[in-house]
Amino acid sequence: MDKKYMENNGCAGICCKGCGKMDAPLNTFDWLACVPGNEEYTDIVEVQFKNTRKGYYRNSNNIPLQKGDIVAVEATPGHDIGKVTMTGRLVLLQLKKTRLTPESEFKRIYRKARPVDMEKYEEAKAREHDTMIRSRQISKDLNLDMKIGDVEYQGDGQKAIFYYIADNRVDFRQLIKVLADVFKIKIEMKQIGARQEAGRIGGIGPCGRELCCATFTTNFVSVSTSAARFQDISLNPQKLAGQCAKLKCCLNYEVDAYVEASRHLPSRDTELETKDGTYYFFKCDIMRGEVTYSTDKHIPANLVTISTRRAHAVIEMNKRGERPDALQPDGTHETKRPVDLLEQDNINRFDAASKNNKRRRGRNGSRPEQKKNSNVKRDKGRNGAPKSE
Repeated sequence: MDKKYMENNGCAGICCKGCGKMDAPLNTFDWLACVPGNEEYTDIVEVQFKNTRKGYYRNSNNIPLQKGDIVAVEATPGHDIGKVTMTGRLVLLQLKKTRLTPESEFKRIYRKARPVDMEKYEEAKAREHDTMIRSRQISKDLNLDMKIGDVEYQGDGQKAIFYYIADNRVDFRQLIKVLADVFKIKIEMKQIGARQEAGRIGGIGPCGRELCCATFTTNFVSVSTSAARFQDISLNPQKLAGQCAKLKCCLNYEVDAYVEASRHLPSRDTELETKDGTYYFFKCDIMRGEVTYSTDKHIPANLVTISTRRAHAVIEMNKRGERPDALQPDGTHETKRPVDLLEQDNINRFDAASKNNKRRRGRNGSRPEQKKNSNVKRDKGRNGAPKSE
C-alpha cells in the first residue's frame, strides 16, 4: 500500500495504538487496543466515513486491522471507503447504543484500501462541493421548502447521500429524478436536524472548546428551558442558544445535580419572622447551599445571607411561634466567604496605566525628555554649544 494513505498503524506518531489522530468528529479512544488478543475477541469492526457517519462491518476474511487503517467495505451498490475507528471488545459496547447484537447481519469488509481505491475515492470527494451547490439550485427551482446541507459521495462514486434540513414534510420524488438525471448516480436523501448539521459543520463554542455535537455527542436529547430555570440561568435566548439556533446541549449536563441540591432549599414563598422584622426570599446559591433574604419584598434591602440549615431552623421556630433575634445566630448580617483572587486587584488597572502613559507622551508620540533634548539641539550655535541668553 502507498505510504501516502497509511496512518502509521493507527498511532499517527503517538505511542499508544488506541489514540489516533484528532482530525475527525466523534473520535474515540480505544483504551483496550494495546491488550494482547483484543482484535481476535470479535470480528466486528467500527468504521467511520465522512463527518459523523459510522457503521459496523464483519471482518469475515480475518484481515489484521488496527485503528486508523483505511478499508474498502461492502455497500449497496459497489463498495465504500472508510477508516477503522475501533476493534475488539469495545465494539460490542458500542453496538448496545445502536441496539444491535453480534448475531445481527453486518456487511463485510473486503480488503484494506489499495491505491486504485483511494484514487477513485479522492475523485468522488472532489465532486461533493460542486454537487451540493448544483443540487441547492435545483431544489430552489422546484420550489421545495428544504435546505441541502451536505453531500457525501460513496467511495466508488456510484452513489451519493444528500443531507437536507426541512421543517415540514417534503415531497422530493421529482427532485430525486432530476438529480439522478443530472449526476448519473444513485441518490439517497437523508433528513437531519439542526443539531446534526452543526455537528457536521463543526466549530468552537462560547466555552472555548470544540462543539460537543462535533466531538462526542451522538444521541441528541431534547433540551427545555426548565433546565436553565433549575440552574438559575438568565433566560436570554442569545446566551442559551448554540450555533444551531437551538438550546445548548450542555444545559442538560449539570441539571440533575442542581435538581438534587435544590431539594434542600427552603420554599421561596416562605417568609422568615424575626424580632427585627419580616424577611423575604431574594436569591439563592444552590451549590453553596446559601439563601439571601431581604426586608423588602420587591427590592434588595438589608440583605442577609444564611445557610439552608439556618433557614430551616428559623422556619421551625416560626412554626412554634418563636422569633429569633436575627437571622444569623450571632446577629451579624454578612457571611464569610472564601477570598477571590480576582477581587484583590481591579482588572481596569492596566487601562489606567495606559492612559497615564498617553498623557505623558506628546502629540508627535515622543516622550517629554525627548522633546526637551530636541529643544536644546535647536538652540545650539555653530560651535555646538547652547546659545546664552
